[in-house]
Amino acid sequence: MTPANRMHSRLGLLQKHLEDENPVLVSVVGRYQQLDVISQKMGLLEEGQAYATQISWWPLVSVLGTFSAGKSSFINSYLGLPVQNTGNQAVDDRFTVLTYSGDTEVRTLPGIALDGDPRFPFYQISEDIENITQGEGSRIDNYLQMKAVPSEKLKGKILIDSPGFDADEQRKETLKITDHIIDLSDLVLVLFDARHPEPGAMQDTLEHLVRGSRQRNDSSKFLFILNQIDTSANDDNLEDIVAAWQKALVQSGLGTGRFYTNFNSDLASPVEDEAVWNRYLNKKNKDYAEITKRMEDINIERVYRIIGSMESLSNQIEQQAVPQIQMAMQRWKKRVIITDLIVFIPIVLGILALTVVAGYWQGLSFNPPWLGELKESKWLSIGLAIVLAGLALLLHFLIRSKLVNGVAKKLPTEDSFGNISQAFRENTRWWRSIFRKNPTGWGVNVRKKLDGIRNDIDSFVQTLNDQYTSPSGAKNNDTDKS
Repeated sequence: MTPANRMHSRLGLLQKHLEDENPVLVSVVGRYQQLDVISQKMGLLEEGQAYATQISWWPLVSVLGTFSAGKSSFINSYLGLPVQNTGNQAVDDRFTVLTYSGDTEVRTLPGIALDGDPRFPFYQISEDIENITQGEGSRIDNYLQMKAVPSEKLKGKILIDSPGFDADEQRKETLKITDHIIDLSDLVLVLFDARHPEPGAMQDTLEHLVRGSRQRNDSSKFLFILNQIDTSANDDNLEDIVAAWQKALVQSGLGTGRFYTNFNSDLASPVEDEAVWNRYLNKKNKDYAEITKRMEDINIERVYRIIGSMESLSNQIEQQAVPQIQMAMQRWKKRVIITDLIVFIPIVLGILALTVVAGYWQGLSFNPPWLGELKESKWLSIGLAIVLAGLALLLHFLIRSKLVNGVAKKLPTEDSFGNISQAFRENTRWWRSIFRKNPTGWGVNVRKKLDGIRNDIDSFVQTLNDQYTSPSGAKNNDTDKS
């Protein structure tokens, strides 16, 4: 099966799954496919690639943090079941994907259950891992596992528990999965251990998060949670500890995202001062309620996110990708013309000098001894002209090809809308003129197609709004039914 056919099959399965869950999203998948065709013709995407596979179609909450930060305890408390092992030491070095099950018991499935199912956001991630480290792709079970859990809290969403985030010890394959999860997640909970109040305890975590989040337009999805804060209750210095951690976040470059405190009240030891303990409990309960509210709301936010992502892609293709490709084409054209002049002018002048030295000029008349033979033989003249023109063209195309890499290597290869470097190379094929203004695959008709997709997006948003709001004051369908 070709990559294109495999992708078509995958998107077909996605649409089939969405038919019952949210029919609006079935049409959205179709519009994503239209964007795929546009970008593939421009060279932004390769055959078999699709924008729809770069996002999560399921509400996804990921839980990251340092070792012993209380990630598993937090998840168990939220689900109301002892699903994840807990302890002060690292108890699991794999990512655990938690999904809903109607059974009465928790079932643990191997990583291939995720890698081989196109409905999940880890489909064929083993190929990405294999590209990083040869031989590791076949060991997907060392990185991923899935747990089917009979908890109502998981209905309609996916929850991911990560291994302890320690950049010094983690392999690059694991960091690849971490980045993949962060990109796909609707909500990212980052837990820190309040028992280690020094900011350096989370430095590795912050450095990795900052590297990918400074330029994010979805940084609000990060919730930073100072866990096990009850350990400071005896000293009654909650505000001081929170302020120190917030300062560390800002100094690391993370100025956005909400900051919360939390602890497991079932495991905590209350302090003697009841007023202090109640203050800690009230703060914890208020923050926990906000965190869980955000987790529940992602079911609605997810649909708007998917549609918003499509609108962003269509705008980025027109407003960012096309101008970048055009600028690269102009730089390449300028370099080719200048290099042609630098190469051909000395060649022409050198040939002219040789003819002068050889005595082929009589005043301003060019009269070499073999000129008469060329005039008498038409085909010989044509043949010589073709050879000279061919050599000139060959040299020109060699110059073109050599100058491509210099421009291409400075272009991005992994933008959200595709590979700019690859798209630029599509415009440097030998049959394409260096004087073309529009990139290949781009024109008035393509711009109209993007306008059509954006108009459809507005219709999708209006349909969603009608499900949750009623600006006119009329009752919506759900209200009528009730």
